[in-house]
Amino acid sequence: MPALRLSVAPDLVVLSHLRWDFVWQRPQHLISRVAATGRRTWFVEEPVLVPDAQEVTVRELDAGAVTRLWLEIPGEPRHCGFGDPVAVEHQQLIADYLGRSSDRVCWLYTPMAMPIATALDADLVVYDVMDDLASFAHAPEGLRALQMETLERADLVFTGGRSLHRGVVDLRGDAHCFPSGVEPEHYARARGCREVRDTPVAGYVGVIDERLDLDLIGGLARALPDWEIHIVGPVVKIDPASLPQAPNLHYPGPVQYDELPECMAKFDVALMPFALNEATRSISPTKTLEYLAAGLPVVSTSVPDVVASFSDVVDIQDDTRGFAAACREVLAHDARDRDRKLRPLLHANHWDTIAARMTQLIETARRPLTAARPA
Repeated sequence: MPALRLSVAPDLVVLSHLRWDFVWQRPQHLISRVAATGRRTWFVEEPVLVPDAQEVTVRELDAGAVTRLWLEIPGEPRHCGFGDPVAVEHQQLIADYLGRSSDRVCWLYTPMAMPIATALDADLVVYDVMDDLASFAHAPEGLRALQMETLERADLVFTGGRSLHRGVVDLRGDAHCFPSGVEPEHYARARGCREVRDTPVAGYVGVIDERLDLDLIGGLARALPDWEIHIVGPVVKIDPASLPQAPNLHYPGPVQYDELPECMAKFDVALMPFALNEATRSISPTKTLEYLAAGLPVVSTSVPDVVASFSDVVDIQDDTRGFAAACREVLAHDARDRDRKLRPLLHANHWDTIAARMTQLIETARRPLTAARPA
């Protein structure tokens, strides 16, 4: 894989709407690799409301090469984003805590954190558009306008998939498309511990939220009464009581990244039962390549990026009958043929490859800044 190399490593501040210890996904994969180059890396998370807190406090926690940072604010527990009224007035505390830097890169995952990036006075601002956050349920008011402003002000723009790229390219023709990747060697472990079962298992791993088609999941459990359906992951932003129930439908809860290969080894078929709505119009699911690297046949709804990039190796269906039939059919597919088609995709979309290319772009953007800086 390409080596990650920077000339003089700058201070890196990442502003993310996802917590470092949440589901291990795009920010964690990329930032852990960039931080491993030796630069000081801060991962700034959304504030946390704490009932017994006496004053607003900056909390710091080491997580390997990354240092997590967040504001702890007195208040009753609830979600508190960067743009929450109780948080906005205290955001300068983050900039004051980090202090000045002669060479700083600020990497954003949410436009709501742009005011913090401005206060930090970064030499280079990177905006990695991993989701169309304004289309998600309970999106903050004004997020769409702030996203447009962030796109205009960022020095470098990355996008997490084809559809996301099409959505920003009119404003930022210089945006770089980097669909989410995979760590193939991690998921290959699933191939070695798979067992033959009397009852086939179809499974999903990921966040359980408004992007999943709950009716499709419930219908699939009824259409495959001789199968088990496992929906694995944390329930977020939806009422757990709204989840469909059936004797063969199971919700084991979240699993850690290190446990995913063993979890997927219990599946015979991998599911991507996404609803086709505004929230999924631009997604590029990380789990597509993860499932395939684990040696699993995949059945998905017609998410545009999945259709465009993986229709040769993923079975596309959009209704209960089609999903159920596909689950039965893909069991007989030739795994060797699927792996042959998959091999170049795994190399091109390895997280090491993606992180190295991003780092090279950052280094190129920094050169004129470094040259202009007094010795």
